[in-house]
Amino acid sequence: MGTEENKALVRRFFQAIDEACKEGNADVLDEFLAPDFVEHNPFPGIPPTRDGWKQAFKMFVDGAPGYHVVEDLVAEGDKVSGRITAYGTHEGDLFGIPRTGKQIRVAGIAIWRIKRGRIVEHWHETDQLGLMQQLGGIPRPEDRA
Repeated sequence: MGTEENKALVRRFFQAIDEACKEGNADVLDEFLAPDFVEHNPFPGIPPTRDGWKQAFKMFVDGAPGYHVVEDLVAEGDKVSGRITAYGTHEGDLFGIPRTGKQIRVAGIAIWRIKRGRIVEHWHETDQLGLMQQLGGIPRPEDRA
C-alpha cells in the first residue's frame, strides 16, 4: 500500500472505532489490527497486543465514551504519524477514578506501522497528566492555591 492508502486506513480506523464506541463493539479492531499487532506504549496493566487494545477500548467505552478528531496525518514508507485529539465524557470508572461527569479532551501524537492493509505496530504519546488532572486524579497547579 502507498502512503495515501495508509493514511486513509488510519482515518477509517478512527471512524470505525468511534462508530463501534456507540455499541461497545471491540471486535471492530480485528479488521484493522493484525493478529500479531504490537503496542509499544501500553496503558498500565494492559497487554501490548490486539487483545490488550480490545481491553483498552472497552475501558474507554465504559469510562469515557466519545470520539476522536484526526488533526494531522503524515506518511512515509510503511508508517503514518498523526496528531489526534480524543473527546469524551467521564461516565464511569477510568484509571481507578470514579465517574465525575466531566467533559475531557486528550491530545496525542501516534505512529502506526502498516503491513498488508493492517496496523502491525503502534507508538503513542498522549497527555496522560492532563487527563488525570481533568479527572481530578492529580491536582492542577491552579487548584493548589
